[in-house]
Amino acid sequence: MAFNFAFIFVTADADALKHRSVVETPTVKCTTVAVKNYTEAEKVAKQLLAEGAQAFELCGGFGHAGTARIAQAVGGKALVGSVRFDNHPHLGGQSGDARFG
Repeated sequence: MAFNFAFIFVTADADALKHRSVVETPTVKCTTVAVKNYTEAEKVAKQLLAEGAQAFELCGGFGHAGTARIAQAVGGKALVGSVRFDNHPHLGGQSGDARFG
């Protein structure tokens, strides 16, 4: 069985139903989804968890609070990690916490 994980990133113009892709190898399934804010990310994480995601990697746009929100949303049923930018270049030099938190 392939390791099933998701990469979620934030961008204001995202449509989580449209802006997604899946890459599968013999050992890994990676679903990438763009979301417009933390609230949408929580919904997407719960959906992907229900579909079998075992882990979530969050883009640098998620600050500490955003990462914690996703960890809480999946309730310990999947691993949650993040790439870190304290000041994300795509978010005008802000953390997602300042913008969405």
